[in-house]
Formats: sequence, structure tokens, C-alpha cells
Amino acid sequence: MQKFDIILLTASKYMVEISNDPLVRNVLEEDQIVTSAFEQLGLLCGRIAWDDPNFDWSSAQLVLVRTPWDYFDRYNEFLSWFKSASSKTRFINSKELIEWNIDKHYLLDLNKSGIHIPNTLFLKAGAQTTLKEYIEKAKDENGFVGDEFVLKPCIGGGAWHTYKFHSTDCNKYEGLFNELIAHQSMMLQEFQHNIVTHGEISIMVIDGIFTHAVLKLAKPGEYRVQDDYGGSVQAYRPNSEEIKFAEAVVGACTELPMYARVDIFEDNGGQLALAELEIFEPELWFRLQPNAAYLLAKRIHEKYVQ
Repeated sequence: MQKFDIILLTASKYMVEISNDPLVRNVLEEDQIVTSAFEQLGLLCGRIAWDDPNFDWSSAQLVLVRTPWDYFDRYNEFLSWFKSASSKTRFINSKELIEWNIDKHYLLDLNKSGIHIPNTLFLKAGAQTTLKEYIEKAKDENGFVGDEFVLKPCIGGGAWHTYKFHSTDCNKYEGLFNELIAHQSMMLQEFQHNIVTHGEISIMVIDGIFTHAVLKLAKPGEYRVQDDYGGSVQAYRPNSEEIKFAEAVVGACTELPMYARVDIFEDNGGQLALAELEIFEPELWFRLQPNAAYLLAKRIHEKYVQ
């Protein structure tokens, strides 16, 4: 049985050599950059889909979580696999960090540690309420202002089941809301206008060190910045306040993550706020800063490779 120093974790749909799909091409390019960085350090690096039934996870000393981007479609199956695999190998980021970060309730923990987040109201799966009542509670008890909101699952990615609506359109979304809340916890947030007008900043932090950043912009008429919805990405030079905010977010984690993407924006009140902290399976845009991939490989080599 072949032994690997490190495995890059992905999804089956990305286990191809070439593709005409821009997203798949980006995944392949990024993983090649990361693979090359590990190989420069003399490490044997492989690339495997999480649901590969033939791979022995005990043959990998380390697993670097990269792009298992179908996990939320198969969440129970993924959790079962993750529990089994994490008993056989070591994950980076750690198993504990992944379990904490996979559910967006982590935002409450960070907020308690002094990290500013937009007004957010969480609702447990199976809650007996209507969307209208949910909004009324957000306004009356949680200080929500305005009449535009974003509804999304606590576990998900890529704007999956994310909906923007006006309070006057509640009736249109009641049926959908009932279907979603019956099976999964949801979160309601004030719609943040500056994400549309100024974009969302993603700041990459490797082992506590800021490396690079990008600015994600929504296409005209859209509020989601993901490229799946026509969003664009460009290199960005954050100012000292933005870097300090991102480093504070990483520092507030239950343990220092080896890699993190800190998504921030200026909220409706003009204050820097955390949109999401991605330390599970973030896109890290190494194609814009390959040196950051080498830093990641070097730090992993120094800390974890035996």
C-alpha cells in the first residue's frame, strides 16, 4: 500500500485531468499549485475525492481539506465519512476546527469574543414559526432595521438556498421557508447594501500571517458575489484596519487555524463586519499568489510532517 505524506481532499466531480468548466479548471489549477509546493519540499502528495470507496485513509499522514464542495448536498453521508476518516488520519485544519466551522453558529462564538457581525437571527430546525413571525422577532427583539433580508441555511456553501427578499414578499417565501426549516437550521440577516455596491473582501491568513486578498464583486442586478452567479474576483490590497480585523477574527478561533479565509465588508452602519470565516474548505485564490501556497506547505511541513 502506497503511503502519502499529504492528500488534497476534493470531490469526485473534480477528479478529472482537463475540463471546459471554468470552476473545475480553477480547482485543478489551484491544486496543482499546492501539489507543486509540497513536492518542492520533498513530500509525496496525492489528490483524492472524499467519497472514494477504494482509498485507505490510514495511508495518508495528513489530509488537507481543499474542495469537497458537494458535502452540503450529502451532509449526513459526508459526516459519517468524516468521522471514520478522522480516526485514521490527521486533518488540516483540525477535526475540531472543521466541526466548529461547518455550522455558521460559529458566528455567535466569534461575536461573543468581540468580532462584529451583521445582525443575525438563528432558528433551529423544526421550529414552529412562520417567516413573517421570524422577521417580526428579528425587528422587535434583535434590532433589525430596514425591510430587506437574506435567508440561508446554517450549513451550506456557494450561496446554496440563499434568498434575498423584501418584507412585503413574505407570503411568496412562506412555503419554501417551511420546507427548509423542517429539516435544517436557518439564519436571517439584514441585507447588506455595501456588498452590492462595494463588494466583499476575502483576506487569506496562513498560520496567523496575512498573505493576500481579493475583492469579490456581484454582477449588475445580482446580490451574490459567487462566480456561479456571474460574480467577479480581482486582486485587492487591504488596508491596515482590514488586515487587523481579519487577524483578530483568526485569533478569536478556538485554536489557530493553519489556513483561513476571512470574508469582510462594510455593513449598513459603515462598520467593518465579518461575513464568514472559512476554515473548512475555502477557495484561497493561490493562482493569484502562488507564494502563499508555498508558505502553507512549508508551515505544514514544519509543524506536522514526521
